[in-house]
Amino acid sequence: MRRTGLRRRRVIRTALPWVTTVSRLVLAGVLIVAGWGKIATPVLSVQAVKAYQLLPESVATAVGYGLPIMEIVVGVLLVVGLLTRAAGVVSALLMLAFVIGIASAWARGLRIDCGCFGGGGQLPAGEEPSYLIDILRDFGLFALGVIIAWFPPGRFALDSVLGLTPGRDPGPYDDDLEGDDEEPVVKESD
Repeated sequence: MRRTGLRRRRVIRTALPWVTTVSRLVLAGVLIVAGWGKIATPVLSVQAVKAYQLLPESVATAVGYGLPIMEIVVGVLLVVGLLTRAAGVVSALLMLAFVIGIASAWARGLRIDCGCFGGGGQLPAGEEPSYLIDILRDFGLFALGVIIAWFPPGRFALDSVLGLTPGRDPGPYDDDLEGDDEEPVVKESD
C-alpha cells in the first residue's frame, strides 16, 4: 500500500513539469496568435473593445491599442519561461476578464464578435454569436494560467536556468522516493 502511494507521488513529480510546460506553450500560442491577429489592425481591436460597452470611450481605446501588445509580450514570456509565474497570473487575469466581458455581453443581449483573434464589433444580420464556446475556451485557458502561476515553470524555462525559480521545500516523503523499488529497511536496536 505504501509503495503504491510512493509510486503515485513519483509519477506526479515526474509529470508535473511536463504538464506545466505544455500549459505554458498552449497558452502562449493562443496569446501570440490572438495578439498578432489584432496588432496589424489596431482600429478593429479598439472597435472590438468598444463593442462590449463596458469601459469609458478613452479607456476602451487605450485597452484596444494596448491589449495586442500585452498578449504578445506575455505569450513570449511564457514560451521562453521567463517571469513565468507573473506571466501565468497576468494571463489568468486576462482570461478571467475575457470570460466576464463575454458573459456580460451575452447577458445584456449584445450581438458582437468577441474580437478574440482580430476583428470584432457588431455581428452582421443573420450571424449568431458563439458566446458559450468563447466562454468555455477562455475558462480553459484561465485554468492553464492558474496551473502556470501555481506550479514551477516546467521544462525548458529560462527561470530555472537563471535561478529565478524559488527552491521547493522537500516534502515528508521525498526521501522515500529515492529507494522506491526497495522495501524500507528496519534497523533492529540492541
